[in-house]
Amino acid sequence: MLDKLVIANRGEIALRILRACRELGIKTVAVHSTADYSLKHVLLADESVCIGPPSSTLSYLNMPAIISAAEVTDAVAIHPGYGFLAENADFAERVEKSGFVFVGPKAETIRKLGDKVSAIRTMKAAGVPCVPGSDGPLGADPEENLRIARDLGYPIMIKSSGGGGGRGMRVVHSEASLLNAVAITQSEARAAFGNDQVYMEKFLERPRHIEFQILADNFGHVIHLGERDCSMQRRHQKVIEEAPAPGITARQRRLMGERCVEACRAVGYRSAGTLEFLYQDGEFYFIEMNTRIQVEHPVTELITGIDLVKAQLLVASGERLPYEQSDVQFRGHAIECRINAEDPKTFMPSPGPIRLWHAPGGPGIRVDSHVYSGYNVPPNYDSLIGKIIAHGDSRETAIARMKNALAEMVIEGIKTNVALHQEIFNHAAFQKGGLDIHYLERRLGLR
Repeated sequence: MLDKLVIANRGEIALRILRACRELGIKTVAVHSTADYSLKHVLLADESVCIGPPSSTLSYLNMPAIISAAEVTDAVAIHPGYGFLAENADFAERVEKSGFVFVGPKAETIRKLGDKVSAIRTMKAAGVPCVPGSDGPLGADPEENLRIARDLGYPIMIKSSGGGGGRGMRVVHSEASLLNAVAITQSEARAAFGNDQVYMEKFLERPRHIEFQILADNFGHVIHLGERDCSMQRRHQKVIEEAPAPGITARQRRLMGERCVEACRAVGYRSAGTLEFLYQDGEFYFIEMNTRIQVEHPVTELITGIDLVKAQLLVASGERLPYEQSDVQFRGHAIECRINAEDPKTFMPSPGPIRLWHAPGGPGIRVDSHVYSGYNVPPNYDSLIGKIIAHGDSRETAIARMKNALAEMVIEGIKTNVALHQEIFNHAAFQKGGLDIHYLERRLGLR
């Protein structure tokens, strides 16, 4: 087992990793910016190291500073969490070349699957269905790009090969705007990701977002833990996630799960990972793979009873996964609400001090959050301040428990999106389930 680990992240995921480490007897080192000295996991960790000023570029994205923190504290491993450097192949490579264990996939695997064009090619070779598209990056020939779009049929989507988090993508509805859209997306991708490579896909009008969770060890053993529905989105950012996905049959789950397992085994994947799909008219289409732990991992944990972060740590320690596919049983239904420090109507960030924080409780309720009464939400980072997860023996029970939890939630001093969640859970369409990824934006008048 790993002796000491650096948590190279912040917020709720850093606290989640710390708790898993404590269960396994692993000592923890919290790295933090000057803005985050009062984070809960920083206060609870065995050791802490300040790695820079509030700017992410100078702290949480500062590879030498993070590796130096591991060196001066005699840590043996680094867990990147999600976001920041979690899917940065160069960081994973530098961590391991410096003599530390990277809690995640190998660098070459991240490179292969982190680049969306490469990932699509890999999945096609493994027999995983993909969205019809350009089958590679777009070239400099405008006539060829126009031809590809005509063959696919409008609308189409231009996507950055290195994009993520809802950035680096643009829908095109007509030939007249295609070339300009390609140029703008390339420019944005170059600025945001340092990679101006873009590709083209058929734009599906009303798909759902379904993703499959996998776990893999260093010995070629791979299992899947079923699917999640993450269709409740705003500007490609997930708002609510649930598992299992409404309307997905046991046969569909088994067949797609097996394909995901085969694809991950073929590339020698290790650790936790998620294959994301668009689902429309009964068909799955692969769009990307996240080579890290997901924000929404708790819903899978609650319906399977498997601790994903502890599994990551076991794999990083060189141990075999203690689960076979036959051990994975799905029990009930779980739903997660992302609680953000933002105005529920304008979605503008709302940093500042939290005067009062009271988390909900009761049967089937889990709250993952790093905040507390008196905590000051900094303006420098993502607005996520916590997650409420409700579990029940049915989707109806999980929804009822979540409505109770949202009613009990007390956050004073800043604005949050709790009211938005309450509104969504009262929608008859949401209660029925199976909504497409554009539903929330249509409901909010954003489309």
